[in-house]
Amino acid sequence: MTEPHASAAHSETSTIVLAGATGDLGLRIARHLVQRGATVRALVRAGNTSPAVAALREAGAAVVEVDFNSVTALTRACTGATCVVSALSGLRELIVDAQKRLLDAAVAAEVPRFIPSDYCIDYTKLPVGSNRNLDLRREFNQRLDQAPIAATSILNGMFTDLLTGQAPVILFGPKRVVYWGSADQPLDFTTTENTAEFTAAAALDPHTPRYLRVAGEVATIRDLQRAASAVTGQPFKLLWAGSVGVLGALSKLTKALMPASNDVFPPWQGMQYLHNMFTGLPKLAPLDNARYPEIRWTSVREVLATRQVEAK
Repeated sequence: MTEPHASAAHSETSTIVLAGATGDLGLRIARHLVQRGATVRALVRAGNTSPAVAALREAGAAVVEVDFNSVTALTRACTGATCVVSALSGLRELIVDAQKRLLDAAVAAEVPRFIPSDYCIDYTKLPVGSNRNLDLRREFNQRLDQAPIAATSILNGMFTDLLTGQAPVILFGPKRVVYWGSADQPLDFTTTENTAEFTAAAALDPHTPRYLRVAGEVATIRDLQRAASAVTGQPFKLLWAGSVGVLGALSKLTKALMPASNDVFPPWQGMQYLHNMFTGLPKLAPLDNARYPEIRWTSVREVLATRQVEAK
């Protein structure tokens, strides 16, 4: 566990360049950076008229239209910044190629620090080929490690928000909690909001290590069962769907049967992610939750309770 660090002292003179700011996570990072007193340059593609652009301006960020294919344009946008934060989401075109141009621009502009778009389980402990999306992050980070810039990756496990329906683990209709392997395997969950808040704090902290690992809650499948039962007032039962190996084979079969597409999160990708988690290999340790003591971590039960309120 790392010692607490204060980032507020650096926020008044900090200019943070944020890529991927129009996404859900990026917009939240921008808001937390502004709340901490930073100057935020949110990079957006020219002509972007999405509601998120207006939301960025409303939050207090300076929206900068830029050609993401031009290192020269990105370098101008990065000049004078203290940290570049990426929240880009996509496949190779964005995670490897666009981030590489952003990295080259940050180096050319002599920005001291870079935070890549990781925000996931600990892929450094996983074998190559076990997860397509995480392999792309690994590939980019190999380039990042060779660049003359200080880098920090934020690893947060699975977004807790996905447990309210997108991740096929807690099934609210049949009142089942599905799992593979062991119901006692510790799993890492962090809300998108907590991840954004921690990332903002790290962006304003000039002394971050190469990796920061956080978990809003470390929970087993049995813990998820108890949380779901408590917030709904109805008993949820466990549903064992097979061994971890069965899930791995199922993800490969699903990928083979599905037509090729550019979807970032096709069904088999979610299966790969769950398979990784249930193996226990990418378990985050040690956790750096205490680094910024002002952050209050949101529990799984609180997230599930929010879903219950919205469902009524």
